[in-house]
Amino acid sequence: MTGPAPLLAGVELGGTKCIAAVARGKDIVQRAQWPTGDDAPATLGAIADWLRAAYAIEPFAALGIASFGPLWLDPASPHYGQLVNTPKPGWSGVDLIGGLAKGLPCPVVLDTDVAGAALAEGLWGASIGVQSHVYLTIGTGIGAGVVIDGKPYHGALHPEVGHIRVRRAAGSTFAGICPRHGDCLEGLASGPAIAARAGLSADRLPPDHPVWSEVAGDIGELIATLILTLAPQRIVIGGGVGQGQPGLLPLVRRATARALAGYMPGYDEAALEGLVVPPGLGASAGVYGAIALAKSFAPTAQS
Repeated sequence: MTGPAPLLAGVELGGTKCIAAVARGKDIVQRAQWPTGDDAPATLGAIADWLRAAYAIEPFAALGIASFGPLWLDPASPHYGQLVNTPKPGWSGVDLIGGLAKGLPCPVVLDTDVAGAALAEGLWGASIGVQSHVYLTIGTGIGAGVVIDGKPYHGALHPEVGHIRVRRAAGSTFAGICPRHGDCLEGLASGPAIAARAGLSADRLPPDHPVWSEVAGDIGELIATLILTLAPQRIVIGGGVGQGQPGLLPLVRRATARALAGYMPGYDEAALEGLVVPPGLGASAGVYGAIALAKSFAPTAQS
């Protein structure tokens, strides 16, 4: 006879807001939210105080931190646990693990917000039952987490899919807004890029605006690249832009099939309806991602 699943804590650090939660399995029992201000120590300090108070009420078995990046994730690196040169003002070089976990006598695991979301979708969402899957977020920025056999993929660093350059549509003249690469995917299809292309924020663009076809074409090129390199069994598209425009996914699937040009068997437009899907966890994929990271350090945890 097994006992209850252990209590787990998670922190989702996003570009605009931070969420902390304590959960038992998938059931969140406490949750709090803060704006992601430019004063990183103050933000992390407030979250750390909340975590210590929650731990004092009932200890949790592990803490997962799912953060925007780039991140140093190699435990052998002297910079492990820190943010790299992030465009978020005030956060470059910040020690996330030290800032959040000080005084907590439990295992701590850090990964990207998209890797966490991918893990969560595999546990509780749209990627249940598949061995290789991707979570692609399209919002203020663009990023992707890749999970293979239940573990996030890392090389020398984590994947930075949002900064891949894609083949542009004939006649496209938009220069892109990425300060490093110009017309990488994030520079073309993120929320701020769409606003720059259309002169209107993505949430105010009508579904029949021509910019959606252009954006879908760029995203389709990226997804074709992911299919050609990884052949994943599922690609989940989340984020404010990804989920905020219901008509975008069909356009993206069509553009992906066009980019693949019939080369990959089993990836025609009809098959892509079951492969390129919205998140099963909706807008909560990020905070559940942090809990999923904690779960990976708590082997007795139950779903």
